Amino acid sequence: MAPTLASLVQHSALRLAVLTGQDRLDTDVRWAHASELADPTPYLDGGELLLVTALKLDAEDPEAMRAYVRRLTEKGVVGLGFAAGVNYEKVPEALVEACREVDLPLLEVPRRTPFIAISKAVSAAIAAEQYRAVTAGFEAQREMTRAALSQEGPSALLTKLASEVAGWAALYDASGAMVATAPAWAVRRAARFRADAERLRDRPAPASAVVSGSEAGDDRVELQSVGSGRRAKAVLAVGTAAPLGTAERYAVHSAIALLTLTMERSRALQEAEQRLGAAVMRMLLSGEPDHARAVAGGLYGGLLDAPMRVLVAEPAGGPASRVRGSAPNGQPAVNGKGPAPGGWGHPQAGRSGGGTGPGTGPDTAGGAGPLAGPPVVTAGANLPVVTVTDGSTMSLPAPEGLVEDLPGPLEQLADLVETAAARNGEAVLVVPDGDRLVVLASDGGAAAAACAQHAAAIAEAVEASGSGGVRQSASLPDDALVIGVSAPAGLASAAVAFKQAGQALSVARRRGTPLVEHEDVAAGSVLPLLADDAVRAFADGLLRSLREHDANGRGDLVASLRAWLSRHGQWDAAAADLGVHRHTLRYRMRRVEEILGRSLDDPDVRMELWLALKATG
Repeated sequence: MAPTLASLVQHSALRLAVLTGQDRLDTDVRWAHASELADPTPYLDGGELLLVTALKLDAEDPEAMRAYVRRLTEKGVVGLGFAAGVNYEKVPEALVEACREVDLPLLEVPRRTPFIAISKAVSAAIAAEQYRAVTAGFEAQREMTRAALSQEGPSALLTKLASEVAGWAALYDASGAMVATAPAWAVRRAARFRADAERLRDRPAPASAVVSGSEAGDDRVELQSVGSGRRAKAVLAVGTAAPLGTAERYAVHSAIALLTLTMERSRALQEAEQRLGAAVMRMLLSGEPDHARAVAGGLYGGLLDAPMRVLVAEPAGGPASRVRGSAPNGQPAVNGKGPAPGGWGHPQAGRSGGGTGPGTGPDTAGGAGPLAGPPVVTAGANLPVVTVTDGSTMSLPAPEGLVEDLPGPLEQLADLVETAAARNGEAVLVVPDGDRLVVLASDGGAAAAACAQHAAAIAEAVEASGSGGVRQSASLPDDALVIGVSAPAGLASAAVAFKQAGQALSVARRRGTPLVEHEDVAAGSVLPLLADDAVRAFADGLLRSLREHDANGRGDLVASLRAWLSRHGQWDAAAADLGVHRHTLRYRMRRVEEILGRSLDDPDVRMELWLALKATG
C-alpha cells in the first residue's frame, strides 16, 4: 500500500512522535522533502511531508508560524516534520499551536534520525506500492487474456475487468449499442452512458472522457476508445466509486489492448480479406457464380445462397476528380479517384477490398430492363469491364486500399451496414470502388434496412436544414450520400443487379432523393430527370432562335408550338386554345420549321422540342 503518515510513525527505526493532527495520520504521503526556505511552496506539488530544522524560521513567533503553516496547508502539504535538537532543543510551542489550529499533522524527528532515513522510507514504500501495482496489473492481464481467449470472449473479459476495478464495465459498438456488460446488474446503469459513448466515438482516436457528479450518479465513469484506426471501433466504459488506482489503471489499459486485438486484425490481413471480397464481387459480375462461391468458401456462403440486393452509394455532388471519357456504348465512362467532402454521413461482418477504375458514371442510366444474355469479361481502359450482348458496359470493382481510406460519409455508411449485419448474424460484402461504395446484402436483411434508415435520416436532416432549390442534385447537399438499390436477385443475376443499382443511383441523384430502389425507377414523371444544367443548356440552345423571333414582336411561336404539341398536332384544338384561326397556326408552325431548319413531321424532332419546352418551363 502507499506510505501514509501512520506507517511512518509506526516505522520502528524512525522513532517519530506525533504532536498534532493525530486524526489525519491515514493521509497518503507522495514524497518527503527537506527545505529551510521561509516559503517553500513554489517548489512543492502537494502531498509532501515537509522536513525542517527551522534554520531560517522564527519558530517562536506565533504570527510568523501561523502564516508559514497556512501557506503549507494551502499548497497541500500533508505533514510537517521538525528536527528537535538541531536549532531548537524541542519543537517551539508557537509552531505546535499553529499546526493544531489547522489540524496539520506535526511530527517530532529525534536528532538521531536523519532526514535521509525518512526520505528513504517513503521512497521504499512508494517503490513497493508501484511494484505491487505492476505485479497485480500483470496478473490481471494474464487473467483477462485467458478470458478474452475463452468462448465468451469480450463478455468474459469485462467480467474479469469489473472484478479488478471493483466496479462495472460495459462495451459499446460503433453504433453506440451495448455489446456486453458486467456484472449483470450494471446493464441499466451502463445504458445511461450511450450518448457519451457515441460522442467519444465521433472524436479522433485514441480518445477518453470522464463523467462524474450528478450526471454519473454515484459512479465515476471513464470512457476509452477501442481500436487503432482513425475512428473508434468500440468504446469501453468503466464505472467505479473512486478514481482508479495504479493497479486498476493497468487493468483498464490491458483490457483496451486486448479488446483492440480482438476487434481488429492487422492492416495486411484486412487488405487480403478485402481483396478476396473484391475478387468474389468481380466473379459474380463477370457471370462466374460457381467460381465466386468456391472462392468465398464459408466466408460469404450464407449471402450467396439467398436472394440478395446490390447497393451502390456515393456523394450526391459526385467525386470531383472523376474524368469523363467515351465508353464503348457512347455513355460516359468514369476513371480516377478523388476525395469527397464529409459531413452528411452517419456512423462487423468482414470488410472486403476495393479500388478505383473506369466505371459507369452516376449520370449513366442505361436501360431499365434486364440485360440480354450472360456477361463476359473484356479488356477496357485499365481494369476489366463487363460487356453484355446489348452493348452496354460496366466496370468491375478492383481492390485498392481499405474501407478506412474512403471519404468520411462512405466509411461511416460501411460501419453502419457492417455493424447491423454483425448484430443480426448476417453476411455482407462491402467493396470500395474508387469514390463509391458497393454493397452486396441479403434481401430484407438488417444491412439493407440500415441503408434505408440512413437515407431516411439524411432526408430528415436536409428537410430540417431548409436546403432547397433546384439544381443537379435537387435539394441534397453535395456531401450527402445517395444510394441506388437493385431489385432482389439470385446469384446468377448479380451483374443485372449491379447495373440496376447504378441506374437507381443515377435517378436518386437527379431526383435529389437519398435512396431509390430499382423498382421505383419508372415511378413518377421523367421530367425531374431533366433538372440538369446540360439538359437546360441544350433546351435553351434549341429554342433560342424561336424566342428571339418572339422577342422582336413577330409572332408567338413558342406558345403556339407548345399548344400544338400538347394537342398532338390537332390544328383545330390547338388553335382554339390559342384563340387564333387554324390557318394562322399552320403558318406559325411553318415558320418554326423554317427557323429551326427541322421538320415537325419527324417524331424525334417533336419529342426533343417538347422536352426542351418542359425543361425550360
